[in-house]
Amino acid sequence: MSDAVKSLNYTISFILLKPGADSQPYLWRHGVNEAGLEMEQLNQLNGPGREVVRIGNKVSYFEPNVPPYSLQSSIINGPFPSEFFQRPEKLMLGYEFIMVGRSRIAGRAAQQIRIISKDKSRFGLNVWLDQETGLLLKMNLIGQEAQLLEQIQVTGLQVTKEPDPFFAKIEPGMLPEVVNFNPSAAINSPWTIKYLPKGMTIVKRDLRRLSGSGEVVEYIMLSDGLVDISVYIQDRSNSKPQDNLVGTVQSDTLLTIEHGELNITIIGKIPAATANAIAKSIQRII
Repeated sequence: MSDAVKSLNYTISFILLKPGADSQPYLWRHGVNEAGLEMEQLNQLNGPGREVVRIGNKVSYFEPNVPPYSLQSSIINGPFPSEFFQRPEKLMLGYEFIMVGRSRIAGRAAQQIRIISKDKSRFGLNVWLDQETGLLLKMNLIGQEAQLLEQIQVTGLQVTKEPDPFFAKIEPGMLPEVVNFNPSAAINSPWTIKYLPKGMTIVKRDLRRLSGSGEVVEYIMLSDGLVDISVYIQDRSNSKPQDNLVGTVQSDTLLTIEHGELNITIIGKIPAATANAIAKSIQRII
């Protein structure tokens, strides 16, 4: 699958389905030119639209009410987990892969694979890969009660010998300039997270100012390659009191609790019990 995603010329139509939200149709094109340069486009087809174009390691974003800009990156951030395509072997730290059987998806023969959290701390995934090419045809996020939480369904797949003519129309020199961000300075945090699900690591840690209140919070991003979890930590003495809250926003769990000296908020596609375990494991470094 990861080889096919990088090396083939294809056009894929797919739909993203989340509870409580309208379905979102996408168009995904990928091509490799004669020089071996990867080209990619992801286009959100409903509403005002959002288009992302990648030429090599330059990713350009075109969104409503925002000036076009580019970032230096080898991937497009879209509905698919990027590590799933880039380094799927990394996922074996936290997940087991089980071959289930073959079926038919979008009119094509497909191999079904179940992806299960080794420590039962995360939701499961069912994926179907095209038997001929290895490309992803369907992905279901499954809750602890076996309910469907989120689905990506391919509705059309076309693999061609040459890249789509769309890429020939792109003039790389006309794409927006790359925006360079100064790397965030390492923060000397007094807090540590004692519990992390198996295979999950801290990938980002900095200070952020909340847009509504203007208050500064510590932000930590956790990831296992399939799931990203956002953790926000506030000192209770410097913030307003908050009520304990647990709920869902579409397919994401939202947990807010008071824990010792802290107000903690956790957002991510994980069970509420896992979010609570992470929050209550946060301790002051002695």
